Amino acid sequence: MTDATRRVHFLGICGTAMGAVAVGMKEQGWIVTGSDNQAYPPMSDFLAARGIDVSAGFRPENLPKEETLIVVGNAISRGNPEVEAVLNRKLNYVSLPEVLRSHFLRGRHNIVVTGTHGKTTTTAIAAWIMEHAGLNPSYLIGGLPANLGQGACLRDPSNSRHFVIEGDEYDTAFFDKRSKFLHYLPELVVVNNIEFDHADIFDNLEAIKLSFRRLLNVVPSEGLILINGDDQNCIDVSQNCQAPIVEVGFSENAGNRILHPWQKDGRSGFELFGEKFEIPMSGEFNIRNAAMAVSAAHFYGVSTKVIREALLAFQGIKRRQEVRGVVGGITIIDDFGHHPTAIRQTLEGLAHQYAGSRLWALFEPRSNTTRRSIFQEEFPKAFAAAHGVVIGEVNRAADLASTERLDAERLVADLQQLGKPSFHEPSADRIIEKLRPQLQKGDVLVVLSNGAFDGLHVKLLAALA
Repeated sequence: MTDATRRVHFLGICGTAMGAVAVGMKEQGWIVTGSDNQAYPPMSDFLAARGIDVSAGFRPENLPKEETLIVVGNAISRGNPEVEAVLNRKLNYVSLPEVLRSHFLRGRHNIVVTGTHGKTTTTAIAAWIMEHAGLNPSYLIGGLPANLGQGACLRDPSNSRHFVIEGDEYDTAFFDKRSKFLHYLPELVVVNNIEFDHADIFDNLEAIKLSFRRLLNVVPSEGLILINGDDQNCIDVSQNCQAPIVEVGFSENAGNRILHPWQKDGRSGFELFGEKFEIPMSGEFNIRNAAMAVSAAHFYGVSTKVIREALLAFQGIKRRQEVRGVVGGITIIDDFGHHPTAIRQTLEGLAHQYAGSRLWALFEPRSNTTRRSIFQEEFPKAFAAAHGVVIGEVNRAADLASTERLDAERLVADLQQLGKPSFHEPSADRIIEKLRPQLQKGDVLVVLSNGAFDGLHVKLLAALA
């Protein structure tokens, strides 16, 4: 493939990261095409505005006849007509993480943010600090930070030496079952926490820890590993590393110890490096997320004054404790939380922020882990800070044997036994019908889902209006 005719075709181009990388490669001079069965706005408009041709649906004839690099998205599997054509034609195919490694990450200062929870928030804060400091970073974030206006920005390597990237432990592609983050050439790794998740990929916690050990094993000796010093699993995986390790946490043994944490009126603060920092977010977990981002920026020489300014100006991320509206004195909050720990931490933070209000948790068991029975015993404890709990339909329940899937009725019974008003309904309309008579002015409703939850947020606002 000559430099003059470099072509690349993306299978699943309308994914957030896929679309961003497609545009980045076009800016590098590649001829870019792609296909997707989810080719609709805003991503389809984003790609069209940049002159990228997107085919709706997957068909062998979508593949260019010329020599082309094929990028296969994580959601694409065997049986896809274009995948089968790629294999039969013996074309050169790679995963998205491989493309990132080869064309965007090599030779840069790569900050890879990992962990079961808090990746998106920590990545967004770190990227914003670097941006505010004038370091012109590239970044790839699994959410939409308000300050940055976009979740991905792939700048020219010649004037963008730092790359802040959310490091997902999920698998790379149907042909590469290693974690995505193993491809990201880390110089600095943040390990926020490690718990069991992704039950469709990992058999147990030890399998997840092995993947993290492999990641830490490729951090250079002149790099840095920031681990949660309060999490034994993080401490375990960092044993015998060749790179320097700094523990960040509240415990006495933490090298970067978080001191004097406080929360008030939806804001939080703490001390680190002998300096006071404040963020317009609530929850102890967000204090830790911010402390990790502060520690990463400090490693790259950003002054504490600039870091402090950046944190004060941070405006949050869509779907992370995002207030969607207040109607008749009732507040509707959208949150991405779906793991029991994330749900517990989110509810505890909001209970602190909205002290005196009744907190209702509306949860959709949608992820590949939470729709299974793995956390059946943990879930009642996760909702401890809520006044009442509503459980939605278990996503794709028919795909799982009854013994393997979350028993929503049993979960409701366990919550009721704890004295919490709770119920289970399959649709947003039924949930609203049953919940509305129980609501009163001052209540706070937290919708917890990593999906659309049948449009519950919008329907709630409309029904309450």
